[in-house]
Amino acid sequence: MDGTNIALTLFFLYWLAVIMLERKGILKKYNISTYGPVLMIRTTHGLKLLDKLAIPKKAWRVYADIGIRLMFIGMIAMFLVIILSDLAMLASIGDNSMPEPGKFNEARNIFLIPGVNEFIPLTWGIIALVVTLVVHEFSHAILCRVENIRVKSMGILLAVVPIGGFAEPDEEELFGKKEEEITYENDPYGDRRLGITINDDEPEKKVVKTDEKIATRTQRARILAAGVMANFVVALIAFTLLFGPVLGAMSPLGDTMIVDVAEDSPAYAAGIRENMVITQIDDTQIGNVNDMLEYLEGLDTGTMVTLHAASDRIISTYDVEVIDPDIEPSGISIQSIVEDSPASAAGLEAGTSIMYIDGSPIRSYTDFQSIMNTSVPGQEVTVEIGREDTEGTTSYNVTLAQHPDVETKGFLGVVTSYDGQVATSLGISVGEFPATAYLELFKSIPQMLKGLAGWIILLGLPIIGFAGEGFPGFSGTLAQFYEPVGWAEPFGIGVFWLANALLWIGWLNFYVGLFNCLPAVPLDGGHVFRDYMNAFLFRVTGNEEKAEHLSALVAATFAMLILMSFLFMIFGPYIVHGF
Repeated sequence: MDGTNIALTLFFLYWLAVIMLERKGILKKYNISTYGPVLMIRTTHGLKLLDKLAIPKKAWRVYADIGIRLMFIGMIAMFLVIILSDLAMLASIGDNSMPEPGKFNEARNIFLIPGVNEFIPLTWGIIALVVTLVVHEFSHAILCRVENIRVKSMGILLAVVPIGGFAEPDEEELFGKKEEEITYENDPYGDRRLGITINDDEPEKKVVKTDEKIATRTQRARILAAGVMANFVVALIAFTLLFGPVLGAMSPLGDTMIVDVAEDSPAYAAGIRENMVITQIDDTQIGNVNDMLEYLEGLDTGTMVTLHAASDRIISTYDVEVIDPDIEPSGISIQSIVEDSPASAAGLEAGTSIMYIDGSPIRSYTDFQSIMNTSVPGQEVTVEIGREDTEGTTSYNVTLAQHPDVETKGFLGVVTSYDGQVATSLGISVGEFPATAYLELFKSIPQMLKGLAGWIILLGLPIIGFAGEGFPGFSGTLAQFYEPVGWAEPFGIGVFWLANALLWIGWLNFYVGLFNCLPAVPLDGGHVFRDYMNAFLFRVTGNEEKAEHLSALVAATFAMLILMSFLFMIFGPYIVHGF
């Protein structure tokens, strides 16, 4: 039985225990409610603290008023994103360009649940989710006390492990209505608590209107917007710390990593292992793979070099012998040939590899790019091609055309790929990760927020990253390329933990804040939207009952439209391409 099955088994055993304890009335005895497998553990301790925190009422109201405006901005932005996504998907059906089903539209990846969403790491995701829910709910609670709305209880949400916190305002004071209490006796399966009607004969929840709503529309909006505002503020603080002092305390060790070591090589005997980052050979700094290859070029067999390599950010030196200076370049693979291009005219074929151009070895994509960047239209070059099933190379004379994007540059007309692994004369293979450029690009994100591209990068960072690879954080192999410097040096690996925590706390708070802006009940944005729609329709109709009915209908329509949009995003590709 694998880990997933064990976890599911334990979870269902826990859920069974919850059901049994609820039926025996044990949970109710301790003021614990259940929503499926989620326990709401209530307490009245800490309510006095809310009153103390709510003392600067004017400041809190200004805070919440800003939150209302941000909520409407987020509401419009999120609704436009959903509508544009739907239109793009509908257009793709018309021109047969609907993307095939993939991980980006899987149902589990639509929801921001750590351990379920494959893009969100479990540990950092849980930490971020707890912070997100706690600040959201307690902001509601503080604004309730600011507006003199009673908070009945506070507590934690538990589903095997704590998944968040909550504050329970008095709904009669907040919304001006009192609902019939639903317990296990009148709702044994929990369907009514979830808004599900089993049959038409089932009595509806009784709603008793009070003579007067205690909270005004503005007060309710402040209370509801406070949670969203808290998420945005926490996201701002987290990202400010991340993109400022934390990333500023990281320095790249180098871009060259050892990806393979021959076990019978002197390098292996000297202690060289995979995933070490090479920083220096003898007295020469190694910035990238080409720096290393250029230094080793021309060294004779038996020459000893001192290799500086870092493992877990600790740099050690290793004396390594050159064993094979005449290694054939690995080349770059030709994935496809551009039609009517010089490569096509010369007879180059997909599935082969470019090994040499004008006698210069192509050991990496950097070599190929460097040669092509210095070429000119009309230049004749000799391209040597290698095939997997044939020894040696075949030469082709190719006259370069004008590059379609840069008039002064030559154009060969091949689409290439590079596996990133280069064999060296030391009996090791190395790969290159642009650690320096990656960190600089990461630091530049705040400057990019002046344009739309920056916001797209920030919103999609953990999922898409900078080039579709996603960015889970500074962990695993990626963390090997960096070391803490300055104030963070004494903390060692702790600075990477801090960076990961800030990344996920910022990103999840930002996303949850935006999601709660959507005009769909029961989300905060849905309640605020319905309240303001009610006020607008009352001005138009002059009839309070009619305005309330129409606003509820409009809000329900928006909620259904948003739900259907999410379902379309998930199932659209499967409907077109099949399940």
